[in-house]
Amino acid sequence: MLQLLRTVGLRTFSMASETYAAGTHSAAFVTCPNDTVAKDLARGIVQKKLAACVNIIPAITSVYEWQGKIEEDGEVLLMIKTRSSKVAALAEYVRSNHPYEVAEVISLPIEQGNPPYLRWIGEVVPE
Repeated sequence: MLQLLRTVGLRTFSMASETYAAGTHSAAFVTCPNDTVAKDLARGIVQKKLAACVNIIPAITSVYEWQGKIEEDGEVLLMIKTRSSKVAALAEYVRSNHPYEVAEVISLPIEQGNPPYLRWIGEVVPE
C-alpha cells in the first residue's frame, strides 16, 4: 500500500510541476469522404512529422451548404494533435493530398492537458 501511495504521489507531483505554455500545441480537424482517404492522410501526416497522432473517427454525418444547396454526407473525421507552429504546413499537406475541392482544415489551440502527453507531442513533432 505504501508503494502505491508513493507512486501516486510522485506522479501527481510530476504532473503538477511540469509547465506547458497554453497554445503551444493544437488539435486540428479534417473531414474525409471515406476510410481509405482518412488512413492515407493520417499516415502521411504522421510520417512527415506534421503531427504526433491522428485519431480516425468513423461514421460522422455532415450537413452543409455547397453551391447553394443543402447537402448531407457520411464522412470520416481526423482529429490531429500537433504543434501550433505546424498548422500551416499541415493545412498545405491536406490541401495537396485531399480529394475535396475545398478541404476542411480547422484547428484549436490546446490550453491544457496531461503534461506527459503534451511533452510527447513536442518530442515527436519538431519545431
